[in-house]
Amino acid sequence: MELKVGDKVNIVIGRASGLGVMVLINELEEGLIYRNEIFQPLVEGEKMEGYIKTIREDGKIDISLQPQGFRNIIELNMEKVLDSINEHNGFLPLTDKSTPEAIKRELEMSKKSFKSAVGGLFKLKKIIIREDGLILNK
Repeated sequence: MELKVGDKVNIVIGRASGLGVMVLINELEEGLIYRNEIFQPLVEGEKMEGYIKTIREDGKIDISLQPQGFRNIIELNMEKVLDSINEHNGFLPLTDKSTPEAIKRELEMSKKSFKSAVGGLFKLKKIIIREDGLILNK
């Protein structure tokens, strides 16, 4: 099967390396998830879905755990933030002043992704941004 950028693939988590984590793609090819793009714990041998991010000239394949394309990622992250607010009884104590570590720990995303998702939810009037966190707009 010919792989293309953006394709959804099955991956098996492999060993960690200096650059990130090696994966087996569709039980056929090796790929890599870069360390700075991992926002959740990964266990060697774990099976999950990934997305082809780049196929380099040397044939090496970079994998992402999120679908590629700004709109896809924003929508997924907005959903994740809303789910987290609901899980915390309508209040999430994270703001744009929260540390990247706190955001990563709570939402498994980067601070930049968090801010984009919050901005999108605010524009849609789904949340209210307070100094101490986020609440659902009823």
